[in-house]
Amino acid sequence: MELIDSLVKWSTDFICDGGIPFGFFIVFLECFIPALPLSVFVALNVNAFVFFIGTFISWIATSSGSVICYTLYKLFKEKLFILLPKRKYLHMINSGIEKFKSIKFTQLVLILTLPFTPSFLINILAGLSGMSKDKFIISVLIGKLFEVIFWGYIGKSLIESLGDIRSLAYILITLVIAYIISKIISKKMNIE
Repeated sequence: MELIDSLVKWSTDFICDGGIPFGFFIVFLECFIPALPLSVFVALNVNAFVFFIGTFISWIATSSGSVICYTLYKLFKEKLFILLPKRKYLHMINSGIEKFKSIKFTQLVLILTLPFTPSFLINILAGLSGMSKDKFIISVLIGKLFEVIFWGYIGKSLIESLGDIRSLAYILITLVIAYIISKIISKKMNIE
């Protein structure tokens, strides 16, 4: 346990020394390299910059990264499909991607809110499917806010979080709030 505490202190100090731009960059980078742990980076930002500032930096960074990733895949969709070999499965994959476009706004928000969703994959599917920019960006802003708040609040390992009834209740409450907000926005802005 002492080793973990030392590592967390060193990492927090490292982020503090790099300042807010560094805290932003590590979360932003996670959108493009899915192996990087968003949960750890958010927790370190919260430790380094206090809850509100660390959460805000992480939210803006992960939302920006998601939108840029989505935009790149949307812009280069045709070129990506040209590079793939012509196989009988390509049509099946393409039709599956196209179906992703029809996912409901509230469902997309909930998927993005879940702390263990591979958001990198969601960004790619949304971009390749040609999903509406407004639908994606608003979903990301809502869903990522709750995901970042969750990771900032929890700040512990997956196993500990799943074994803690308070953490599970927090996830459930977060999902309900995100769902309600997405329903309200969906009706007011006529997004589906």
